[in-house]
Amino acid sequence: MRATTPSSLTRLLALPSPLRVRTFSVLSRPPPNYPGHIPLTIPERLSLAAGSAIGSLFNPYRHDLIASLGETTAKPYFLSRLHRAMLNNPTGRRILRDRPRITSKSMKLEELRHMPENSVGRAYAAWLDREGVTPDTRDAVRYIDDPEEAYVMQRYRETHDFTHAITGLPVIIEGELAVKAFEFANTLLPMTALSLVAIVRLKKVERQRFFEVYMPWALRNGLKAEEVINVYWEEELETDVEVLRARLGIEKPPDLRDIRKALREQKRKEREAKEAAG
Repeated sequence: MRATTPSSLTRLLALPSPLRVRTFSVLSRPPPNYPGHIPLTIPERLSLAAGSAIGSLFNPYRHDLIASLGETTAKPYFLSRLHRAMLNNPTGRRILRDRPRITSKSMKLEELRHMPENSVGRAYAAWLDREGVTPDTRDAVRYIDDPEEAYVMQRYRETHDFTHAITGLPVIIEGELAVKAFEFANTLLPMTALSLVAIVRLKKVERQRFFEVYMPWALRNGLKAEEVINVYWEEELETDVEVLRARLGIEKPPDLRDIRKALREQKRKEREAKEAAG
């Protein structure tokens, strides 16, 4: 292998540190920084970001593509900003020190189901049951080089369902877009904004409702609320949902499932009236 010349070494050292650490050959990939880590070159990162963005647009339920898009677009600034926000917050620092994980082992769902009515833990378990998901559905972080920033991304990913639970928004595309818009205003992670391209998949009435109701709610609340990355959810399981929302500065959005149900019922009555008239 050709030795590095003084001039090339000088150019390498002149690069900003986020670029310098990834300047390597595909054939001489450095060892992983943590279990499961895959170091990427800049061209690889760009290609993976583009492919993930296109794939997730056609299939927004491909969590692996959305995860890859989140990781490949979070650096060099946005994830570091979120990391600093945790370091500047007492609870955030404790989370970084303790590194709790949200899994089926750490979250005893059967116990959460028997917690007091309207508690965060019971609302979380009820939301998981209603939507048919588990705490284990989140992919592990692989493409973030710094181990602590990788944990920040993993924490964001694993607490995403708590945001769903305290807002009551479902995992259907319209509800997911509302949560992603809220998260963009609250975290500034690019993936959350890029996910909004899926608005084109909404029906006309859904798109109108999103722009008139849920987008304004998401941006208003995401900007004024406390940064949800600093919520130690494991310590809030017995807290009343309304108390926690008030403390964080989050208004509860209109119930999307009730709105959709009422619209279906209205259409059914109109259809029956037309059939009766005919």
